[in-house]
Amino acid sequence: MQPLEGNVVPDEAILPEHEADHDAGEAVAEAGFLRNMVRVFGENKLAVASLIFLVFMVLFCFVGPHIYVTNQTNAQDALLNSTQNSPPSWSHPLGTDENGFDILGRLMYGGQIALIVGFAAAVVATVIGVTYGALSGFFGGWLDSLFMRFVDIGLSIPVLFLLIALVTIYRPTAPLLIIVIAAVSWLVPARLIRAETLSLRTREYVQAVRVMGGSRRRIIGRHIIPNSVGTIVVFATFDVADSILLLAALGFLGLGVPAPQTDWGTMLSNGVNYASNGYWWEIYPVGLCIILVVVALNYIGDALRDALEVRLQRR
Repeated sequence: MQPLEGNVVPDEAILPEHEADHDAGEAVAEAGFLRNMVRVFGENKLAVASLIFLVFMVLFCFVGPHIYVTNQTNAQDALLNSTQNSPPSWSHPLGTDENGFDILGRLMYGGQIALIVGFAAAVVATVIGVTYGALSGFFGGWLDSLFMRFVDIGLSIPVLFLLIALVTIYRPTAPLLIIVIAAVSWLVPARLIRAETLSLRTREYVQAVRVMGGSRRRIIGRHIIPNSVGTIVVFATFDVADSILLLAALGFLGLGVPAPQTDWGTMLSNGVNYASNGYWWEIYPVGLCIILVVVALNYIGDALRDALEVRLQRR
């Protein structure tokens, strides 16, 4: 019997019942995973406090200068409205430095460079390291050996020595510092993702995609890297802290961003010159900013590692 024309339904509108159930199951599983991740992260009170503090520091550095307006570019104008190395007062809550710049405003501008370089260098290093490590682990053989020998050579070079050599040859700017720090930071994630890939490429679902004719690019992009997201996110968080410390070390050695720009390491280096005079306000505030931001990022990284670990969520 032929169906009535008014009851004809287009073929593309007909979805098998099991496919709809499968899609719904994936959505429920994903929502459950996110709830578990938020729950595990929220159970770590230090991580929650660290996240709140990190958000505060971002607002302090990027929104603060629009509220607490100070001159941070012209030393002559700064000296006309203040004195050198003056202690904290109502007009300057954290005092002034050797050039008459307000230290509270200086912390904001220096924090902008530190956070931008830290986060940007971590993103660049993670992208390079993940791509490099995934390709090395997936293809294996002589290509894996060749790739890993380059990584071993890079890890054998002292990081700070290489950074000093690069920023001495080229004029240090924020974009250059991002590239230089990322150039020495991608080696560790490359090894981590390579080890993860060696494990994932033998899993049943990866073998099934190969049997079905899936391309290598699809296997790496849709299965290997997404299933390594926990390792990637945790490393990226720790790498932000490491990048901030590397920038602070370069600034302390006088190789930070050039004046009139500044970063926390440069501020700390300048303040140390006056430590013997008792000008504590030129050392402790910037030192505390570096320590607290790095510690907060490490607590967040630890909590993310627990939250993204499926075995811990099932306990």
